[in-house]
Amino acid sequence: MNDAASMLLLVAFISSFALALSLYVIAGRISPRGIKKRPERTIPYACGEDPPPTGETRINCERFFTFTVFFMIFDVFAFMIAISYSAPIHLPILYSLITMIAIILLLISERTLKM
Repeated sequence: MNDAASMLLLVAFISSFALALSLYVIAGRISPRGIKKRPERTIPYACGEDPPPTGETRINCERFFTFTVFFMIFDVFAFMIAISYSAPIHLPILYSLITMIAIILLLISERTLKM
């Protein structure tokens, strides 16, 4: 990249960061401070089930990690395909093969860990 493009990229990053930060600060100042306890929060759902107790909500971290890794693989894959759009045809094919190998290895390692 030339100097003008890199400077424009830096200015765009700083301005978007400043805008996001200012929106965050403004929203924090104008948002309501406390949530009042309402009795309708403790009644059962419309389907008749009791709401789950607040202390027993558990998250399976292993499953969350697996979904996160899959998201990162597909996100990086989409970025690689997007930047190789004008490149020769062998680059998107190579990127697709690398992504497929990563997914297959992740699935194989997940199955061996469960056994």
